[in-house]
Amino acid sequence: LHLIHTLSLHDALPILAELGELEHDSEVSYKHLSGVVGDSKDLDATSLEAVKEKIRSEFDCQICYAIYLDPLTTTCGHTFCRKCLQRVLDHSSYCPICRRLLDLSHTISPTQYPSNKRLISLLTSLWPSLLTARRALLATEESPTPADLDLPLFVCTISFPTMPTFIHVFEPRYRLMMRRVLDSDRRFGMLLHNPEQIPQPGLGTTPPFFEYGTLLHIVSAQLLPDGRSLIETVGISLFRVLRHGVRDGYLVGNVKRVEDLPLADEEALEIAETATTADVDADADASPFAALSTQDLMALCTAFVRRMRAASAPWMHARTLRVYGECPTSPAQFPWWFASVLPLPEGDKYALLQTTSVRERLKICAAWVERIERVPE
Repeated sequence: LHLIHTLSLHDALPILAELGELEHDSEVSYKHLSGVVGDSKDLDATSLEAVKEKIRSEFDCQICYAIYLDPLTTTCGHTFCRKCLQRVLDHSSYCPICRRLLDLSHTISPTQYPSNKRLISLLTSLWPSLLTARRALLATEESPTPADLDLPLFVCTISFPTMPTFIHVFEPRYRLMMRRVLDSDRRFGMLLHNPEQIPQPGLGTTPPFFEYGTLLHIVSAQLLPDGRSLIETVGISLFRVLRHGVRDGYLVGNVKRVEDLPLADEEALEIAETATTADVDADADASPFAALSTQDLMALCTAFVRRMRAASAPWMHARTLRVYGECPTSPAQFPWWFASVLPLPEGDKYALLQTTSVRERLKICAAWVERIERVPE
């Protein structure tokens, strides 16, 4: 039996015996690797890379899920990036993994709580390039935020003006953001997540969010003992992101409020559309609902709501109505309510945020009604 020289006989024999690969009466000989499978240095390098790949995930912080940067090991034996743990301590005094109480000051200064030097040595030796990239990313995040990037932005779901939005805040970066919002004017922006990286024309980039959002005001906040919070908000107005940056891990932006058309312009739009589309052949590309007056569009949509309620549609459950209220009679408010209760993909509902006309929003709602009623039962 030949043994690779990287293991001593003293170390290898018990292992082989335990695995059942070595009989008690076996004859054992030792043969040097050189000349058998190539240069031992190449094998060492290959083995090291294989080991690094296997253990790589063990060196990830369980808060940011990136490689440790300035690792700090707590008294309960868990290790985190110092910055990540600091953000957790901003809202909670419990270990994010085992939930034991941490007797740490919120500053966790290096002089009082030294870094894990042995772990730093391993990281520096095994993954120097990853550490360099991690430091560069942190430097970008911590670079001074321009003064005009003054609105905190929460990338999560879709919200609408006048409608409630309920948020469960658990990520450390958003815990920090919410504390700051609660300490200021209680307002922040909600943006819909853009996982498919659809280009946003107004930004000229493909950010992880859609450029139109809703300004929210915090109505109430329940802070839980473990640092999480339950936030109730109400939508105030629409906005479009002009520029954005990062502050302490969460997004901030410079935004422009999106205003609806004045009433006179709405009426002029209605007159122009109904007059132009009175002749069916006038515009083959015109919306099938363009010929309807705003009042008729509203009637079409509310009649659908009544039918669905009479049919006990699941999305017209009493609990839903307690949250969002009864069907509005105001054409300006109806689309926001309808989008809040209707079970459609958020990407479809996003179209409402890009409009500045009540009439346009009602036409979108009418198209939803037509689409739902076309679906066979």
